[in-house]
Amino acid sequence: MNELPQQLVNGLLLGSMYGLVAIGYTMVYGIVQLINFAHGEIFMTGAFGALTVYLYVLPDGTSMAIALPLMIVGAIIVAVTVAVGAERFAYRPLRNAPRLAPLITAIGLSLALQQAVWAWYPDAKSSVTFPQIDGGPFHIGDVTIQTGDIFLLVAAPISMAVLAYFVMKTRTGRGMQATAQDPDTAKLMGVNTDRIIVIAFALGATFAAIGGVAYGLKYGEVNFRMGFILGLKAFTAAVLGGIGNIYGAMIGGIVLGIAETLASAYISNIPGMEKFGSQSWADVWAFVLLILVLLFRPQGLLGERVADRA
Repeated sequence: MNELPQQLVNGLLLGSMYGLVAIGYTMVYGIVQLINFAHGEIFMTGAFGALTVYLYVLPDGTSMAIALPLMIVGAIIVAVTVAVGAERFAYRPLRNAPRLAPLITAIGLSLALQQAVWAWYPDAKSSVTFPQIDGGPFHIGDVTIQTGDIFLLVAAPISMAVLAYFVMKTRTGRGMQATAQDPDTAKLMGVNTDRIIVIAFALGATFAAIGGVAYGLKYGEVNFRMGFILGLKAFTAAVLGGIGNIYGAMIGGIVLGIAETLASAYISNIPGMEKFGSQSWADVWAFVLLILVLLFRPQGLLGERVADRA
């Protein structure tokens, strides 16, 4: 029990990263009912965009105080470019096609992005070292916070606050809400739904890029397959919180991260259950949680918010 505060903080940090990526899934699905399974790779390209800025744009020896903001900008530019390009050339032509067509396209795009990054970074087949922030770790009572986690602690709440303001207070945000509720009526009321969909992809990619930078700072390395499992977990978090609900995506991510961390920490202490507390089993427990939630509350923790296609 002495480790519980530390494990809760670990779960909160992990869940915040899931939540940042889950926002992209839930925004796109809430508006166009598309499960963008390439979103995990957009998260991955964001991380490599930040790494590219550090390795090939900034002079050697640039301090992280200067480098990190520029890396975030680079990550966002790369991720948004990939996401908007995918929407324009891969998904938009299939918008009125049977749902299986864009789903298969998303899977194909996911594989293509993985191979493209691997071709650009051959070393990414194993892992590429990500630049780190100097200093730390920091101790608050019995809780230890690594330096790389400080970025996530700051970025996640700021990102959610900015998103909440954008959705609730801006004209474009209200257009997104209208499109999510009833796209046909929104179009009749003068909302440019194509523009709204592009903005949804771009916003989701922005948060995924921030999550990609947070991943690199947290684990100290990135690779071209990092988006696959994390993307699945982020989608799980989106469903867990209520697909189409942007606040539910973050809450679902936090619940998933805490559950996964606690399962890894404590199940291994049960006699005969040692192997079920390994990291590989942590992925399994995440989906066990999803199944339980779907059995007892299929609409997710905060309820679904999806476009009316009737």
